[in-house]
Amino acid sequence: MPASDSFGPLNRPISPENCVVMSVDEYETIRLIDLQGFTQEQCAEQMNIARTTVQRIYNDARQKLADSLVNSKVLRIEGGDFQLCEGLEELCRCGGCHRHRIGWKEREREQLDKSVFSKPDD
Repeated sequence: MPASDSFGPLNRPISPENCVVMSVDEYETIRLIDLQGFTQEQCAEQMNIARTTVQRIYNDARQKLADSLVNSKVLRIEGGDFQLCEGLEELCRCGGCHRHRIGWKEREREQLDKSVFSKPDD
């Protein structure tokens, strides 16, 4: 989920005619493709949807960003058809969320320590 859900001009009142609503899945395609540098194919795999669906969602998201920037509208991020990652790589193939990756690294380090410092079987 985005850290903030509203963006836009500070001098405009928030009203339905001055607001553009972007869904969370549209936000995610922008994040993956434009910020993370994923291809549409990689984005589709990450989101577990078809590449053609990613292309449609991405085009809609870019249109909304342009409308917000060019027409000085507030951009709100809300709603959509999505499931939040629970940080389990097997389910979402994300490599695990930050807190889960940290736990994984600690477990891996503990296993390495055990193997290095344990006595060999006689």
